[in-house]
Amino acid sequence: MATPARTPRLRAWMLEGLTDRPGQHAQTGTAHEGRPWWRVMCLTGLDYFSTLGYQPGIAALAAGLLSPLATIVLVVLTLFGALPVYRRVAEESPHGEGSIAMLERLLSFWKGKLFVLTLLGFAATDFLITITLSAADATAHLVENPHLTSTLHGHEVPITLLMIALLGAVFLKGFSEAIGVAVVLVATYLGLNVVVVAVGLWQVATEPHVVADWTQALTAEHGNPFMMIAIALVVFPKLALGLSGFETGVAVMPHVHGDPDDTGARPAGRIRGTKKLLTTAAVIMSVFLICSSFVTTLLIPADEFKAGGEANGRALAYLAHEHLGSAFGTVYDVSTILILWFAGSSAMAGLLNLMPRYLPRYGMAPHWARALRPMVIVFTLVAFLVTWLFDADVDAQGGAYATGVLVLITSAAVAVTIAAKRAGERGWTIGFGIISAVFVYTTAVNVVERPDGVKIGACFIAGIMALSLLSRLARVFELRVTHVELDDMARRFVRDTANRTIRFIANEPDRRDKAEYRDKVEQIREDNDIPPGDDVLFVEVTVLDPSEFESGLKVRGEVLHDRYRVLTLESSTVPNALAALLLHVRDETGQRPHIYFEWTEGNPMANFLRFFLFGQGEVAPVTREVIRAAEPDRARRPHVHAG
Repeated sequence: MATPARTPRLRAWMLEGLTDRPGQHAQTGTAHEGRPWWRVMCLTGLDYFSTLGYQPGIAALAAGLLSPLATIVLVVLTLFGALPVYRRVAEESPHGEGSIAMLERLLSFWKGKLFVLTLLGFAATDFLITITLSAADATAHLVENPHLTSTLHGHEVPITLLMIALLGAVFLKGFSEAIGVAVVLVATYLGLNVVVVAVGLWQVATEPHVVADWTQALTAEHGNPFMMIAIALVVFPKLALGLSGFETGVAVMPHVHGDPDDTGARPAGRIRGTKKLLTTAAVIMSVFLICSSFVTTLLIPADEFKAGGEANGRALAYLAHEHLGSAFGTVYDVSTILILWFAGSSAMAGLLNLMPRYLPRYGMAPHWARALRPMVIVFTLVAFLVTWLFDADVDAQGGAYATGVLVLITSAAVAVTIAAKRAGERGWTIGFGIISAVFVYTTAVNVVERPDGVKIGACFIAGIMALSLLSRLARVFELRVTHVELDDMARRFVRDTANRTIRFIANEPDRRDKAEYRDKVEQIREDNDIPPGDDVLFVEVTVLDPSEFESGLKVRGEVLHDRYRVLTLESSTVPNALAALLLHVRDETGQRPHIYFEWTEGNPMANFLRFFLFGQGEVAPVTREVIRAAEPDRARRPHVHAG
């Protein structure tokens, strides 16, 4: 007997705050809600700063002795490329939608939706691989600790799955304390890294032969400085993981505290705070990237960076153990493990902010996709699958991660270039255009050298598109009109007919001349035996963007040829607009209205596809089906006639 009561409680808990997802207050709350920018920086910094756990090792593998020089190229691109781009994105899209929303506005109809779904596929690649790669690297740091290697080695996959499950549990419980935890983790981790890097720099300074040996090896291997610079420019795309964090920084933007006079349309305080967040994070990370790359390249033997080496994926942890002792090294490992594990929280927040903004609005996800907890479960299960497929291997996931990061940054660069051009800012247009070209090159090189990344991204895209289209098919008969508004003339028409039978004639507008309406009335009266004296109202729907799923309905009344009363509607689909109008008239007048159709000629399947893709097609049966789905009580449904 307890089970039925428990089930509704579980459902209520799962769907609690159905529209209260991260970032929702950007639309419905006041713009000055949130937390100080530096605290939110720690949230996005979980993703960005945690890359120090593996970035120096990746740089050493990719560039060898040229790692510090290639890292400097990456830092220049960060500070003078990605940072200006995302500061502009924060201005143009201050509610966390990111560059995807900017590009969405450039395209309409289905091509716009498919383009957005493609970008969402790469965003999902970026954020989900952030969760799985960070958890896998946290596992690597745990397993490679000298005190635990013998016990945990060979159990990397279950440990990684456990970490992802714990992260999901945090979000199922709630996210209110996540920023506070992030501040502690980031402050501790960066403090420990300051110690490790400082000791490494001191070691280099007190042993001059280290620098001499490095420069001598560089000269012997690469020749003159110009050749070194050229090679560094070629190999730096392999270091693209060091650019992560910018898209996440914009995604969590709704959490940034604004000014008291901020408005939803223009939250100037939030924008200013987000710019500080992005700039401060980029500067801090740039300093750490250069210093960590320098000390790890000079102090760690090259073979230790390779697969199986003690510095593989954990270069700074290697230095911590080597130069500061096992106790400090273990503390550093614990800090690294915690920040890498919790780095997935910023990615999860990005997913929970981004996906529900688009897929349900497109009709390409169930209604419950707007709720936080069901989506947490979905993303956690997908992360399980990715971890299992990649065997919790950090290196194997690097290509997909870099591809997702670079595609999103490239799309952001293109978006701000277009925005600057439309604003007539010639200087910024040229500057952003150059940055876009650099990122296009970087992305292309990464795709050529690491095609597995784009293949994985393509799998995410194909999965999102397939599930989206299936969801849209499943929801095809939903009443998708959010509200109905009648102008004064339309309201008068309905009021005048409310004291007798309300009859509508669905008409596809053509020439709209007198003969069209006269012939239509005669045909409908003859087909349906409507008495000659009964009034009729014409209803005409103009389809605007058939790819839109939900929209409001505005009804305008007009008298044509001094005789025919016509209600004109604009909507994404004809059947949904008609069904919404009929139900609205029923609720307003208390009468069940009648609507009359002609049967549509042609193949029923072809007509259904016309309805699915273009909002037209087999109108009469679809209108009736939409009404049936919206009104379970048969006695209250409006009448639908077809002849």
